[in-house]
Amino acid sequence: MTSTTSGTYDFIVVSNRLPVDRVVGADGSASWTRSPGGLVTALEPVMKQNEGAWIGWGGQPDLELDPFDSDGIRIIPVALTALEIEQYYEGFSNDTLWPLYHDVIAPPSYHREWWDSYVEVNQRFADAAAVAAAPGAVVWIQDYQLQLVPKLLRGIRPDLTIGFFNHIPFPPYGIYSQLPWRTQIIEGLLGADVIGFQRVADASNFQRAVRRLKGYATKGYQVEVPIVDASPGVRVYGEIKRQGSFRTVVARAFPISIDSASFEELARTPEVQERAKQIRAELGNPRTVMLGVDRLDYTKGITHRLKAYGELLAEGKLSSEDVTLVQVANPSRERVQAYMALRDDIELTVGRINGDYGTIAHVPISYQHHGFPRDEMVALYLAADVMLVTALRDGMNLVAKEYVACRFDDGGVLILSEFAGASDELKRALLVNPHDIDGVKEAILQAIAMPKSERSARMRSLRKRVLEHDVSRWSRDFLDVLESRAHHGSEGHRLS
Repeated sequence: MTSTTSGTYDFIVVSNRLPVDRVVGADGSASWTRSPGGLVTALEPVMKQNEGAWIGWGGQPDLELDPFDSDGIRIIPVALTALEIEQYYEGFSNDTLWPLYHDVIAPPSYHREWWDSYVEVNQRFADAAAVAAAPGAVVWIQDYQLQLVPKLLRGIRPDLTIGFFNHIPFPPYGIYSQLPWRTQIIEGLLGADVIGFQRVADASNFQRAVRRLKGYATKGYQVEVPIVDASPGVRVYGEIKRQGSFRTVVARAFPISIDSASFEELARTPEVQERAKQIRAELGNPRTVMLGVDRLDYTKGITHRLKAYGELLAEGKLSSEDVTLVQVANPSRERVQAYMALRDDIELTVGRINGDYGTIAHVPISYQHHGFPRDEMVALYLAADVMLVTALRDGMNLVAKEYVACRFDDGGVLILSEFAGASDELKRALLVNPHDIDGVKEAILQAIAMPKSERSARMRSLRKRVLEHDVSRWSRDFLDVLESRAHHGSEGHRLS
């Protein structure tokens, strides 16, 4: 049903979370602080220039809040109940879609009540966007939690130009087809004018699912979506359509990036450089510092890198006096059973390796189960001779790009999983198959022994890519394509 009212905002971002975090002080007073992250950084200028609004959940259950302004951006909170957080977010989003989209590294759970909650919450986000958007506004929906919103929003507001970006992988059809609600998700996404993916392979997987499940024609970046019930005189998507009409949807890769200049700027500050030296001293000044920085997630391959490192210690090819691995594991989804089991497994492995190969003065692994502020993370990047990114499956992995952006000294070696989206761009990293433990071990030894000239040459190449293709370029590329759809319309000629 078409909305009879419209809002005043010409550009709207819809995401599961708001770009600000609610902080409650000791006296009970609440305030909002800007969330860290490249997405906020990339979109903030666009939103300020275009009277933008950001729609998202406030991060706490049963939090009913009126819209408010924060640093020039209109914030429109969407309330979720504790049950919806359990079913829509922890359930369907993170225990059904997340493992399925990451190649079933962990088994997905399929529960109809979770799906029902997902539909209900997606409708709530679509309704909020429909009320806030000005006539002809551009709406950009973010990520896998909200895959039904494009179609729902188009049904309410056919005048809008709608984009969607999927920040995680889109799986091959043989995996995706296991989802009981596979067709509904595809239909939901096809409500958008432009659908963005991290990798070319993800866009291809999506197009194959469209062909298999809907039978729609695809060619290049375009999907031809027939307009149903298009008998003469029926108003569909805001225009009179004839039988056989269709709209074209762009589905292609837009690899996301980081605010690389700000990382380099922070890395160049004397305070951060001094802190990097202190970190190495606190670790006992080992000859080599290796670093892993991940959310505590089964997709990140933490256990694989620990296994490789442990075997190198056992074989006497490395010693704890010479090499220390710093593993930062940010807490994640700690109420989900698979994540609790993973934490136990990792901590058991770390304890065993440290017990077997540590000395009074040196431990092989410095394990940190908490996050760090940004300046401390940059100091860690500068302190690390080798960065280990061994994801089993990752949409992009921005940690790899952060490490590269910080290495203005052209030092350091990046070991990068070929199953992370970043491997498509960062080809001068040491690319590994994280399932091949022997291969990971060889890459670690190669990185440690690499001559300075080769390290510098590789890092210069990586840095050129990361600095030129930053998050602002990513958002600009996506929005340019989306705005071109707004100017020229999404109705097209039949693909040949």
